[in-house]
Amino acid sequence: MEREFDIVIIGSGLGGLQCGYILADEGYSVCILEKNRQYGGNLQTFVRDKKIFDTGVHYIGGLDEGQNLNSFFKYFNIMDDLKLQKLDEDAFDLISFGEDENVYPYAQGYDNFIEKLSAYFPEEREAIVHFCDTLRDIVSKFPMYSLKPDKVDDQYFETLQIGLIDYLESITSNKKLQSVLAGNNLLYAGRKESAPLYVHALVLNSYIESSYKCIGGGAQIERLLSKNLKAKGVVMRNYAEVTGFNIEDKLVKSVTINGGEEKVYGKKFISNIPPAVTVNMIDKSFLRKSYIKRINSLPNTPSIFILYGVLKEKTFKNINSNIYHFESDSPWDSINYPEDDFGNGFALFFNKDAKNPEYCDSFSLMTYMNFSEVEQWKDTFHTIPHHRTERDEEYVKFKEEKATVLFKKLYDRLPEMEGCIQSYTTSTPLSFRDYIGAVEGSLYGIEKDYRNPLRTFIPPQTKVDNLLLTGQNLTLHGILGVTISAFITCSSIVDIEKILEKVNAQTTSN
Repeated sequence: MEREFDIVIIGSGLGGLQCGYILADEGYSVCILEKNRQYGGNLQTFVRDKKIFDTGVHYIGGLDEGQNLNSFFKYFNIMDDLKLQKLDEDAFDLISFGEDENVYPYAQGYDNFIEKLSAYFPEEREAIVHFCDTLRDIVSKFPMYSLKPDKVDDQYFETLQIGLIDYLESITSNKKLQSVLAGNNLLYAGRKESAPLYVHALVLNSYIESSYKCIGGGAQIERLLSKNLKAKGVVMRNYAEVTGFNIEDKLVKSVTINGGEEKVYGKKFISNIPPAVTVNMIDKSFLRKSYIKRINSLPNTPSIFILYGVLKEKTFKNINSNIYHFESDSPWDSINYPEDDFGNGFALFFNKDAKNPEYCDSFSLMTYMNFSEVEQWKDTFHTIPHHRTERDEEYVKFKEEKATVLFKKLYDRLPEMEGCIQSYTTSTPLSFRDYIGAVEGSLYGIEKDYRNPLRTFIPPQTKVDNLLLTGQNLTLHGILGVTISAFITCSSIVDIEKILEKVNAQTTSN
């Protein structure tokens, strides 16, 4: 008789790992299945020229004592072992535009945030204070962000229907301040016409509270979680791609592994892969056509191209801030970049040299890329060391041409970096599609739209009774958003109030 697990989790992204921990801690037998060699989804890292690069986790907020992610991570028993570097408290993010010589800082701590920005906009101090008050007010309407059970009311739904740009225009007529306050919208792929204020608030609030980098990369979060999962008896399998759900009597009985004869049996199943990918693996006779159509019609956020650079030793002074740079006066143009102006807005993340801490040893430059740019290679698939389809010289040339464009833009923004590059590599939307499983390499999953917020709201429950969803497509993307989604998913199985009491105990006991 095949072993039947209480819980089978498909995908080992952060949400899958966290669901595994929550449920194993409550006594459930858990099996986590991962298609790649590395666990962790967007927590994965890779090494080039002996330098570690993050694929997704460039910085994390809310980690100071008493803050929400700090308490969540203590519950998962990983907080004390994380190796962290606090970003510049006066400028965790630097926002810059085209010909404007000013570089606008986002500071940690709300009072500090107000003071630092007001120095550039002294006549707009009231608007900046209003902005900060609004962020905190919105966050208070999302109970799980305050470690409380997820109960919603009319105010919550009203909050979902406010557009970021509408709000900014209501508090100030100063176009530059509007642009600065929306300056890191690449963190959620915001579009001017549809970006919700609540998404901006939930993302930015966390970083204003505190901003950290993971020294040596975000994969340490996965390693610590995996160690704790195994200690709780969780079975973790890599190279185990789920290729089908086997349903009897309207319940999933097992999943098929790697398209073969092997099956893994369970009582309940949690999918940590995109909802559309999940739904399309289920026999359509078990789902309503309207449900399938809705899930498949939801728009995804665009993908990205990343330039990873290794720097010559002791050539470029470390910048303990992230840079968001736009060639125009607007932070909204880069997501809709014209074909002849690729990379007209980008984010830049630096890694400190451990041996020479005043210097930077590597960086990642991230900019939008539409999947249409790599459409001609969509039938190829490439992960290391598994499932390799060689891509042609034209693909290599394509990446080199894009990198050349970005280096020019990088040197325009930071001329002192020219001559410091030792080597580089790149990733495209195909990389994110193949390694992460994201639809067309989508950066943050399903795109939120304040004009129709419930359309993109996906509950953890599916139309198959014992199949749940988790991950960045539910509440919100990012480390904090996915963590909260994991708790919401598990609330369908365990008493979430009891679990949150354990989380809150981490805050009060320290």
